[in-house]
Amino acid sequence: MITSVCVNAVSGFLMLVTVCFTLGDIDDILTTPTGYPFMQVFYNATESLPGTNTMTAILVLTLTASTITEVATASRQLWSFARDRGLPFSDFFGYVNPGWNIPLNAVMVSLAVTVLLSLINIGSTTALLAIVTLTIGAMMSSYIITIACVLLKRIRGEPLPPHRWTLGRFGMAINIGALCFLCPVFVFAFFPLTSTVEPDSMNWCAVMYGAILIIAVVYYVLRGRHHYIPPVALVKREM
Repeated sequence: MITSVCVNAVSGFLMLVTVCFTLGDIDDILTTPTGYPFMQVFYNATESLPGTNTMTAILVLTLTASTITEVATASRQLWSFARDRGLPFSDFFGYVNPGWNIPLNAVMVSLAVTVLLSLINIGSTTALLAIVTLTIGAMMSSYIITIACVLLKRIRGEPLPPHRWTLGRFGMAINIGALCFLCPVFVFAFFPLTSTVEPDSMNWCAVMYGAILIIAVVYYVLRGRHHYIPPVALVKREM
């Protein structure tokens, strides 16, 4: 996993440098008649319609494959959380079909939510951008909480859980550096793109993030904490 991250980081940096040098005029890209700036970037780089079509097709196929894996990942996360009794209707989401041996209910719900979110772009681009930005803020917050908990145990001198891979003596420094990077990104993820904010240019993900956080806390206080079983407890019980 670490090797794949390193390879992708180097490849991504090279791709970023290449795109920056072949980008062309940014205003022309944003106002492209195709409606998709990335297509205009491909055309500026290749100056060929067949080349642009080929690169676009490769990107579409790659994103389609990524969507399938993302839906599979989301469904497994939904199922595992329902298995731990951490969601409403946990019995429905945590059901595994005996014949197929897969959580079909979780898969179909994840697929339906993905399709519905994709259709939002037809009615409102602002709403879709808010949802996309919300995923960034939510992902950053999950990283911050996890790394902060590990760092707190390091500061207290408490032993970490049994693990096969370790950062070694550089662990605390890497944890601190990661938090220094993630915290500003988390804050800026909720900023609007312009200083003069209007309903169309407002970054509504802050409202959505706050609403989801309030709903989650209320559900945990009223019901979740009475039914939720941490995965560690399940593992210890099986052992």
